[in-house]
Amino acid sequence: MIDPLIVATVEYGGILSVMCIGLTVTYQTTKVPNFAYADVVVVGMTAAYFSYVLLGLASSYLTLPFSMLVAGAFAVLMYILVMKPLIKRGSSILNLMIASLAVDILFTGVEADISEIGIVPFSRAFTHAGIPVLVEAPPLPDFNFLIRNGIQIVHTCPLASAGSCIPGIFVISPVLLAATTGTMYLLLKRSRFGIAMRAAIENPSLARVVGINVDRVYTVSWFIAGALGGLAGSLYAIGDGMSLGVQNTLILDIFAGSVLGGLSSIYGAVIGGLLVAIGENYVITVLAKSVNSQLLVLQVGGVSMIILIITLLVAPKGLVAVNWRRLISRRS
Repeated sequence: MIDPLIVATVEYGGILSVMCIGLTVTYQTTKVPNFAYADVVVVGMTAAYFSYVLLGLASSYLTLPFSMLVAGAFAVLMYILVMKPLIKRGSSILNLMIASLAVDILFTGVEADISEIGIVPFSRAFTHAGIPVLVEAPPLPDFNFLIRNGIQIVHTCPLASAGSCIPGIFVISPVLLAATTGTMYLLLKRSRFGIAMRAAIENPSLARVVGINVDRVYTVSWFIAGALGGLAGSLYAIGDGMSLGVQNTLILDIFAGSVLGGLSSIYGAVIGGLLVAIGENYVITVLAKSVNSQLLVLQVGGVSMIILIITLLVAPKGLVAVNWRRLISRRS
């Protein structure tokens, strides 16, 4: 029997790490921390609910390609309409950061308006499915592993065997994280696009001279980052559901994980995301139980902000930039 707290931590660790990889990809191209990246994830969540309800999909995991496509398109739209014009005008990083923050604020306002008004053509289908549109949507259905004299896959676990039931997302989340990391490695290190992307990032002017379409590389990179956000959003909808304004909490964890990893390393994003998930889920819950307190301040992104501040003070370039061999040799 696996502790439910460990299950939740592993599940969220895989999902958060995928989000951190997506934010890292956008940072690598434009060198701008994208404060609106959590909105991309929410678009992926929304696409998951719409595709599951309106298309009558047999499994919640079939929503993944729809979420990735829609969120990728949303990220490209953000880049083309907002970031690209500002970059061409020579805007500073500060202006680009403010622009991404403006997109986030606008998105949050539009999301709230839609949740209040409702989407009339779809409300009946969502009501019939028992899912309020964009307000407090329950998790999408998941399968379970029932461990009793072997492993069985069931949809609903018997109450008598609840302790031996493991949700499918517990396995799917880390598996997809490993697949995403491997795919990004092959894409960035072993493909022509990866070579073109690295060239466009390091020296855009020289890349243009040798015939690389830098704008196209950036656009594709933002689509990939958006698709990763959609993948994470769909998994989040299966594991935790969706609530209005969830992006305001997610962005804290995403930034903390990405900065902890180094903001420029895919592998660092994975490590940072896992460490933040452990802190936000496992450590804070154990600490709250030990002092018999809910620790409300820390539970709303407090651990993420502590991790972020310590990282900026001790290792501003992230864990991947630390010379661990030298540090270990000094202590030994």
